[in-house]
Amino acid sequence: MPPVAPPVLLTIDDDPGVSRAVARDLRQRYGERFRVRRAESPASALDALHELRARDDRVALLLADQRMPDMTGVELLDEARAIFPTARRVLLTAYADTDAAIAAINDVKVDYYLLKPWDPPEEKLYPVLDDLLEDWAAQHPPPFEGVRVVGHRWSARSHAVKDFLARNLVPFQWLDAERDPGAARLLGGNGPGDGAGDGAGRDRLPLVLPPGGQALHSPSIGELAAALGLSSAPGLPFYDLVVVGAGPAGLGAAVYGASEGLRTLLIERDAVGGQAGQSSRIENYLGFPSGLSGADLTRRAATQARRFGAEMLLVAEAVGVERCGAGRVVRLASGDDVAAHTVLLTGGVSYTRLEPVDEFAGRGVYYGAATTEGMSCKDDDVFVVGGANSAGQAAVYFARWARHVTLLVRGDDLGKSMSHYLIAQISELENVSVRTGVEVVGASGEGHLERLLLRDRVTGDQQEIDASWLFVFIGAAPRTEWLGEDVRRDSRGFVLTGPDVLVDGRPPPGWDLDRQPYYLESSVPGVFAAGDMRHESVKRVASAVGEGAMAVTLVHRYLEHL
Repeated sequence: MPPVAPPVLLTIDDDPGVSRAVARDLRQRYGERFRVRRAESPASALDALHELRARDDRVALLLADQRMPDMTGVELLDEARAIFPTARRVLLTAYADTDAAIAAINDVKVDYYLLKPWDPPEEKLYPVLDDLLEDWAAQHPPPFEGVRVVGHRWSARSHAVKDFLARNLVPFQWLDAERDPGAARLLGGNGPGDGAGDGAGRDRLPLVLPPGGQALHSPSIGELAAALGLSSAPGLPFYDLVVVGAGPAGLGAAVYGASEGLRTLLIERDAVGGQAGQSSRIENYLGFPSGLSGADLTRRAATQARRFGAEMLLVAEAVGVERCGAGRVVRLASGDDVAAHTVLLTGGVSYTRLEPVDEFAGRGVYYGAATTEGMSCKDDDVFVVGGANSAGQAAVYFARWARHVTLLVRGDDLGKSMSHYLIAQISELENVSVRTGVEVVGASGEGHLERLLLRDRVTGDQQEIDASWLFVFIGAAPRTEWLGEDVRRDSRGFVLTGPDVLVDGRPPPGWDLDRQPYYLESSVPGVFAAGDMRHESVKRVASAVGEGAMAVTLVHRYLEHL
């Protein structure tokens, strides 16, 4: 294969001096990995983009000045989106144009805006572009690299493999065994030296082809993780802090713990990011005015934690936590033990199952956003069950691919459970509709979901509709069944902490310290809880990150008195 040309960074400004200055700064920082091109008019920029598209080149970033004759920067970036929809788009503006820039973020989905002057670029230009280009690169791995997965569209096993890879930020290429000619070649033994030439049958799918590795036929998640090097053993015999659960609270704790010198280990059963990592879009998280996906937030946080020295033990399930003298021990399903001074429980929650349709899980019914299925839904009708933010975010996301999205809500008013900004977005989408006062009571299909049975909660009338895609967001339950009786929980399974663990104003039985529990401390000294699994916690990403950071402060306080 011929070498692949580096992606393009295109800067557009009608002032030649400014245009040269921007290009100079871009080349200084990114010239080794990207080609920097410049255009001095919107027309020449659009011509360049069409030329790059015709050559099948990649464009990673567009940086356009707002004030140009004939066409504003916002108008240009809007037109450019149709040519290179995944390129990151940045508006360069004067202070007086701030309102226009904010409107561009809301209406045209511009990724960011920068104010002139941008000197020094090390402070005002590069940090923003570094993040945007890292986001772009994470979604655009080099051609012919990474994992290939051959499977069936309506296979629960294939979906589980895709979902695992996506949530663990492993780039992969999906090939449908029934639709993609490339899949047929691999399964028929005509693939380029990949070990797939044994005519694998349907019962042996999905077929997973790691780069340069052994082909895996219908692997378990553990086998897949081991083949990709995701599972590992603890690097130390003893830690200051073991965090169980790698959602926002766990990642926040890992970042703060490791950055403050604590020997920190993060244990995760399924995938880094937890439930938040499955979110298609988070738009109200501080510091990201154009929003970001759960996967992007997860990748940034995991990279940050590793940079500070936190260890991560992935695809490892905790099955118990016990006292061992002054230490605490986390028992793993593998039979291994991890010892530490303190343990922080951040296991989050799992989506509640919808029993009438659960038999089709992974075969048309999906819990959470399941963004790996976005392209598979192209030009189909999609149904989303739920009335809170996660359901609204999913509806907005799938509207990009689906012919029509229907939001099915049990309540009579979205405003009771969904943020105003999401309701406004949904109301503006022509291919999204909302049905309130309705619930799903049945499903049917041959091999995969084909029909749903809906019931009107007011009249009791039932209606059967054609449906192949259903995404479910109907609440969640904490993952705390593995904790022993010493860790007190409420009637729903959420971990009690701080004042809530007191019994008649006194510490619980077995409490052997001459003080009351710290705010995030459980009924076992040195075992803390944060995030969604904690009793009466605020179910928001920012709150979870904050509790993770707060827990580290309390861990320090605990360690000072050992």
